[in-house]
Amino acid sequence: MKPTATTSAQGGLGRTKSPRRWGVDYAGYAMIAPGYVIYFAFIFIPLLISLYYSFTNYNFYSSPSFIGLQNYARLLHDGTFAKAMTNTLVYAIWTIIPQIALGLILAVLLNGRIFGKVFARASIYVPNVTSMVAVSMIWLWIYDPSLGIMNRVFKTVGLDPVQWLYDPKTAMLAIVIMSIWKSLGYTMIIYLAGLQSIPSSLYEAAHMDGASKLRQFWSVTFPMLKPTTFFILIMTCINSFMVFEQVNILTNGGPMGSTTTVVHQIYLRGFQDFQMGYASAMAMVLFAITLVITIVNFKYGNQGDDLDVD
Repeated sequence: MKPTATTSAQGGLGRTKSPRRWGVDYAGYAMIAPGYVIYFAFIFIPLLISLYYSFTNYNFYSSPSFIGLQNYARLLHDGTFAKAMTNTLVYAIWTIIPQIALGLILAVLLNGRIFGKVFARASIYVPNVTSMVAVSMIWLWIYDPSLGIMNRVFKTVGLDPVQWLYDPKTAMLAIVIMSIWKSLGYTMIIYLAGLQSIPSSLYEAAHMDGASKLRQFWSVTFPMLKPTTFFILIMTCINSFMVFEQVNILTNGGPMGSTTTVVHQIYLRGFQDFQMGYASAMAMVLFAITLVITIVNFKYGNQGDDLDVD
């Protein structure tokens, strides 16, 4: 539909606006094209291929043959996969809540006027940009039963040494501690950005009303950080369900399967047993669970985006 000309009544003279030209912004499409190419090449297309393989018995040595839902039926009776799913959920719960809480506390503390806050921020954030393999190797030494720093500290305070990575009761805890330490800087930085976007006028108004620092946090800071918390919750949920490197390096899923996760099982079935069809079925189940959790978070956790502070 072509735009219509309009007439101005000023001075009794009609003035027609030049018609707006409709066209395709090829430069804009060219700028966003690389992102879409990368998405389709490395995410969407592999996802479709994995979905197809999940209905086959593909094993690298022969062409994929369609077997329907047999891989998914096998998952229902696979005790190892059930254990891996349970471990993944436990890991997610133990990492998401402490990471968000500690990240918020550190962000609030380092957002004020304190000495050395720049150095503290950098020190906390550096592990986040360090390779997970390098971090895992460092913590492998820290958890060493005889030479590790952890047990040396325990001996100093009179406690018995702990077999951190060799005891089913403590192995998952050890991985959780390392994971929180590595990812805490990311959560802190995101919260810092959220804190610095809160208008100072809100705190001034609360101060004039006689609100204490704690009251200001619960009445001003916490509500204004709901969109930031929602974003962090989504990212930490996804990252927690994708845990693999630290498990593979620190424990390789042991002891007695106490730390194996879904992604670890996908790796073992796909690249050690060469059961690519079965591994793809595992991947599809994990994708579905992650998608559902993300949708639920968007539906019930996306609160506070419409806050008007003007």
